[in-house]
Amino acid sequence: MSSDKVRVAVVGAAGAFGMKHLDGLANIPDAEVTVVSGTRPEPTQAVAEKYGVPHAVIGFDAVLERDDVDAVILATPTQQHAAQTQAALAAGKHVQVEIPLADSLADAEAALAAAEASDRVAMVGHTRRFNPSHQFVHNRILAGEFAVQQMDVQTYFFRRTNTNAKGEARSWTDHLLWHHAAHTVDLFAYQAGRIVQANAIQGPIHPVLGIAMDMSIQLKSESGAICTLSLSFNNEGPFGAFFRYIGDTDTYLARYDDLYNGRDERIDVSKVAVSMNGIELQDREFVSAIREGREPNSSLRQVIDCYWVLGALEEQLA
Repeated sequence: MSSDKVRVAVVGAAGAFGMKHLDGLANIPDAEVTVVSGTRPEPTQAVAEKYGVPHAVIGFDAVLERDDVDAVILATPTQQHAAQTQAALAAGKHVQVEIPLADSLADAEAALAAAEASDRVAMVGHTRRFNPSHQFVHNRILAGEFAVQQMDVQTYFFRRTNTNAKGEARSWTDHLLWHHAAHTVDLFAYQAGRIVQANAIQGPIHPVLGIAMDMSIQLKSESGAICTLSLSFNNEGPFGAFFRYIGDTDTYLARYDDLYNGRDERIDVSKVAVSMNGIELQDREFVSAIREGREPNSSLRQVIDCYWVLGALEEQLA
């Protein structure tokens, strides 16, 4: 860093998650967004103007060449994540890549090897680790006050056409296993311990999209806890991911940043962290790790177990 702040480039800035990161970064005093990048000039420039970012560029290479960028946040299509992570590290940039790290085990391991060979911070956006609702549960686990016996998770969307979270047409295809299951596989291990058993079955393959639209996954951790995960792109609503923690002392229901107990009473998690925005908290961790020269929560090394499990499940489904 040549300034007091970490100078950040957001790649894929005009997309739904690029803008979520820009919203979060605007609240972090130690971060300064110097560059936004996209594939279309007009939307990229419009985002730069909206957020007061001085430079809008087209393409990823144009980001790597700049000397006013210390770190990049990749909010790009899944299929580009692993290669762009390696390229950012090779260019001497710290990197946070949106979930998933990759859509194959080989690509995930290649990205990990690049991170292990680098002195830069390399992190994956496993946002569930940072949502205040899940942090509340994690803190009780660390304090010895709660132990997960079972997690029941529903992840439901309606994606019979190839659209993104904003309902816009997308140029790449999302995936229940490598993207949406990654959230829960990593979270379950984070809360209950290393996964020692995993099974999966899937429904019919969509004739146009070429992906399974429904999937069921069962997990078991080294602690003996179990997890049942149901995923669908056929569900007409409500949308999102719903987590039920059944523990030895309490029951919790979490939906993103909201948390309820088993009696459906809302739990105040506003004091768990400095923000209620999970992506902002994830970005704060990235910036802090860079400034402090340490490994971040959700580093590539910490999350690689998730991708080993996903790779094993993919083999079962083949």
